[in-house]
Amino acid sequence: MPKKLILINPAGQRSGFLLSKFSTFPPLSLAYVAALTPDNWDIEIIDENIQEFKYKEADLLGITSFTTNINRAYKIANIYREKGIKVILGGIHASVLPDEAINYVDSVVIGEAELIWRKVIDDFEHNQLKQKYVGPIVNLKDHHIVPRRDLFSPEYFWEVIQTSRGCPFNCDFCSVTRYLGKEFRQKRTEDILDELETIDNEYITILDDNLVGYGKKAEQKAVQLFQGMIQRNMKKKWWMQTSINTGENEDILKYAAKSGCMFAFVGIETTSKESLQKMKKSINLKVGVENYKRIIDRFHKYGIGVLGAFIIGNDFEKKDYYKDLSDFIIKAGVDVVQVSILTPIPGSNLFNRLNAEGRLRFTDYPEDWIKYRFSHVLHELHGTDDDEIYWGDNFIKSKIYSPFIFFYRMMKSFLSLKGLVSFYTVYRMNKAYKKSWQNTHYYKPIRYSLFR
Repeated sequence: MPKKLILINPAGQRSGFLLSKFSTFPPLSLAYVAALTPDNWDIEIIDENIQEFKYKEADLLGITSFTTNINRAYKIANIYREKGIKVILGGIHASVLPDEAINYVDSVVIGEAELIWRKVIDDFEHNQLKQKYVGPIVNLKDHHIVPRRDLFSPEYFWEVIQTSRGCPFNCDFCSVTRYLGKEFRQKRTEDILDELETIDNEYITILDDNLVGYGKKAEQKAVQLFQGMIQRNMKKKWWMQTSINTGENEDILKYAAKSGCMFAFVGIETTSKESLQKMKKSINLKVGVENYKRIIDRFHKYGIGVLGAFIIGNDFEKKDYYKDLSDFIIKAGVDVVQVSILTPIPGSNLFNRLNAEGRLRFTDYPEDWIKYRFSHVLHELHGTDDDEIYWGDNFIKSKIYSPFIFFYRMMKSFLSLKGLVSFYTVYRMNKAYKKSWQNTHYYKPIRYSLFR
């Protein structure tokens, strides 16, 4: 009889982006682990994004998690450990804080799984499971694994794929460079195309933290990928995460659009040069705040929408800044808006610096990790206060989602995107983000004047 491996994708709260199928995605990391597991194991994914957790018998439990749901991961781990079942934890939180994680599980996998998971399974089978395993950085050209998508819930709208790992930018607020390295590693184009052809779903999210990367070689590989999708007549509808410099390369935009790109998640972050400098957002400084609208117009030229990501809660922000930012979002034609409160997540330079300065407010770990959700003010501020930041978030969203402005924004998107499917997807993403805001603890619509 085969051994049973259960893989858990925990959900700390049914809130935020989990409230809409347009802003939730299958747990790709668990599908990779499943693909790496020997064939003599029976594998099941329990995904709390979709289904309520219910205990099931298993020989071994594997859990992935982020900081926001780590306490839920620890709780599920305890249920199984009390029954004598070994629990292995991986993911970004456990990788940057393994000494915390090992207090709640039997073993922690740090980093990437490809080159270490078979060793983990072999040690378990021989009753020699170690407390910590460090997965080496993977050469994605030599180790292409097709994940077990058959284990995903069919309720997801998006299918997911990853084409690269690592990020050279090392922004102050981000932990990706610490987790996956500074080297931008890409899979072989033919391997990506072959994998895409195995996916039946028409709607694809490319989960790379930065699909295009940085530098001529990386940009050329992105173009080759898009050209390959066109040549193979894949007819996928997809979106990506990328940096603002992508808008400087019209070849990328042209072929991305032809291959089915509907919109791009772009880290605009702020219109303040001072805040960009503190964030170490060098690529945005290089493009120039004054060129943001030109870049957005360039995406629209090719019918690609812009999901603009913004961060508020920087030192010295005032109400006038939030008013100006909302005006920019509307005038620049940002199609979908993500506004997050600056959050010092573990593994980021921001976390390390604020911790060293004694500015972190909530340090009763692991209990306080639940607050690290990009919707709380978590540190002592300079030149502003909590109320101003919460007011700013509510003001921006009250304005962009107000009936008249929302209609105006959607009409601009309709004219820019040149396709009903792309427009409808952008419209639904707007509804998902609005719903997420309305579920925050500080949600409070604010009246404003169109004239000021």
